[in-house]
Amino acid sequence: MAEPFLVAPDPDDPALTSEVEGIDHTGAAVRTRVPVERPLTLYLNGQEIVTMMTIGDRPDCLAVGYLLNQGMLARGDTITGIDHDPELDVVVVRTPERTNFEEKLRRKTLTSGCAQGTAFGDLLERFETVRLDPEAELRTSWLYALSRRINTTPSLYLTAGAIHGCVLCEANRPLVYMEDVGRHNAIDKIAGWMHLNGVSSAGKLFYTTGRLTSEMVIKCVQMEIPILVSRSGFTAWGVELARQAGLTLVGRAKGKRFLCLAGAGRLRFDADPDETVSDGPSRKGAREEE
Repeated sequence: MAEPFLVAPDPDDPALTSEVEGIDHTGAAVRTRVPVERPLTLYLNGQEIVTMMTIGDRPDCLAVGYLLNQGMLARGDTITGIDHDPELDVVVVRTPERTNFEEKLRRKTLTSGCAQGTAFGDLLERFETVRLDPEAELRTSWLYALSRRINTTPSLYLTAGAIHGCVLCEANRPLVYMEDVGRHNAIDKIAGWMHLNGVSSAGKLFYTTGRLTSEMVIKCVQMEIPILVSRSGFTAWGVELARQAGLTLVGRAKGKRFLCLAGAGRLRFDADPDETVSDGPSRKGAREEE
């Protein structure tokens, strides 16, 4: 029996979806559930940072992960409190010393990712100093097992679509599976969960359902995770940054097939693709660009 996830999706949570009426391709009336979107405004002490569109679960993890991945919090920083007001759609992260990010926010550039993903120029400077674990490896047997387990796990993606998932993994075991309307939110939730639970990036790899864009590569490097896998495709800048940072980048991982465009030295071919079983059923109508 497979070990349970430490954190798994909860597609049955009524707060995460809304039922709507419509018609199908035959003109028949239908009722279906779709993911919700709600604003969440993040404050760091007294400074308003950003308003994110999110499904609304795990606001503490999302807030802390966003601040970490934007360089507004460091790994060793102390958090004295996290206050979430669901009525005001506000989350406040508190630290012992007040900080001011007005200059950094003026330098903000919007990326091409979903919703309001952001990247700062100074994050790219980390590529000159970050050293991802050169001894990390990705066995093809792990890759096939992870794809099969993740793609058959009950999730909002399978039940409602229009959602992204990110999964923190160790060897062939998926540990933490987070979902949101933006892939950057899902990865930030995992970064926040790791920080709040004292979980190291050592020996970890990352799986995402979304495209391997520059933003996903930047965040993965920020988290010091050396391997990033997706069932979707790549962007040119994402590949360029992965090569620059020494990140292993594997995309189009479906069934027996995958494509590695950076960091192939970490791959260990220990499984016969012809003996690989199906990933299982996917959500009807799902497309790679989701």
